[in-house]
Amino acid sequence: MIEIYNTLTGKTGEFLPLNDKKVAMYVCGVTPYDEAHLGHARAYVTFDIIRRHLAQSGYEVKHVQNFTDIDDKLIRRAGELNLTVRELADRNIGDYFTQMDKLNITRANLYPRVTENIPEIIAFIRNLVDKGFAYPKEGDVYFSVRKFPGYGRLSGRSVDELRAGTRIETGENKNEPEDFALWKKSKPEESAEISWESPWGKGRPGWHIECSVMAGRFLGETIDIHGGGQDLIFPHHENEIAQSESANGKQFVRYWIHNGFVTVNREKMSKSLGNFFTLRSIFEKFPPRIVRYFLLTQHYRQPLDFSDDKLVQAQTALGGLDDAYLKLLDTLEAAPAGAAPEDESTSGTLNRFRKALDEDFNTEKSLAVLHEFKKEILSTLHSAPAGLRMAQAKTFTLILEGHLGITPPRPAEFPPEIIELKGQREQARRQKQWALADSLRIRLEQAGYQALDNPDGTSTLLRKKS
Repeated sequence: MIEIYNTLTGKTGEFLPLNDKKVAMYVCGVTPYDEAHLGHARAYVTFDIIRRHLAQSGYEVKHVQNFTDIDDKLIRRAGELNLTVRELADRNIGDYFTQMDKLNITRANLYPRVTENIPEIIAFIRNLVDKGFAYPKEGDVYFSVRKFPGYGRLSGRSVDELRAGTRIETGENKNEPEDFALWKKSKPEESAEISWESPWGKGRPGWHIECSVMAGRFLGETIDIHGGGQDLIFPHHENEIAQSESANGKQFVRYWIHNGFVTVNREKMSKSLGNFFTLRSIFEKFPPRIVRYFLLTQHYRQPLDFSDDKLVQAQTALGGLDDAYLKLLDTLEAAPAGAAPEDESTSGTLNRFRKALDEDFNTEKSLAVLHEFKKEILSTLHSAPAGLRMAQAKTFTLILEGHLGITPPRPAEFPPEIIELKGQREQARRQKQWALADSLRIRLEQAGYQALDNPDGTSTLLRKKS
């Protein structure tokens, strides 16, 4: 049984999808006005783990993640760089995929863009206006927050509290301070690239409306999981609920999942504080698989404090797992392939690992299980039967790659003639032809390789001599 903490209820409970074993999951994507950064990595590694574990647990996941390719930040940055909005968005979307692929993040089934869904957005807004939940005002269209009785239940804020902390900014035409824009009229200085015809005049969508439209279009009016960073709870996800449920009269999302912030010296990472790190710059110092491991060391809902020292610690921990895995493979005559032999020890480890992920995708706890497994492997490296060692290797691979998305280390590759000598020597040892085995060992050493024999006589471990 998988249990999920639901931001909407503030409780952890059993995951029960709307359609049995089929899961509809929408994750808020990036606004591509700059390069992908560590905060993005935290969010999308989190939802990759969720998707992988659901798939390993027998669920079929349809995963949609948008790109907000029209936005005030994009418009400003494009102007600063003397680029069109499309050019800037395309460039940074390309960077996003490059960095996320390095982190071994499974690609979503769909990546819709706002600019590809303008007719659907306009139709959605018209529906809200017709039903009395939204109102046009001098070319803009606003959602009337007080028309939706459940507003604030996701973030735990009341409309009166919002009114006290909100004001109408210059250029806004809304009736009440807490209302929010669904459609923004074009400004005289803005290019035609960022303007579309609508019943209310030329303009472009507000930020919040896009996800309501694209989630509904590609996944249905009620979806199982909607996720993003904790900074999206208010106002973005709060506004999505208001729009979608007003338009459709149905529950919008069954489970809201939000990941915690990345912090630096316990302060939220942000450009304004000067503690902002792009993935490109981090990968210049640390391999992506180490960064991915680091992102899993804390439960996804907790803050994750970042530093080079923390990445060094992750490198050491992952290096220990790699070493045990490679030593295990070296005891096998061939890399594990096909189904693993049934073994009570390895099945128990896998069950404990999966149970940890069943508990609201607790990667911190699941990594502890994996490190215990590492100790068990090393303690029986040369005493366990070959069938058990094969099962251990298969289980290790399934956990590391299948569930955690960390590519296992590759055994060293040797020239064909060295592999041939190694095989001849192993055969000589099995046949107790000690003189021949010794002469083959000498030939290996002359070629620059050290032969380390498994005490049970079944295999030889090769190391390149330094």
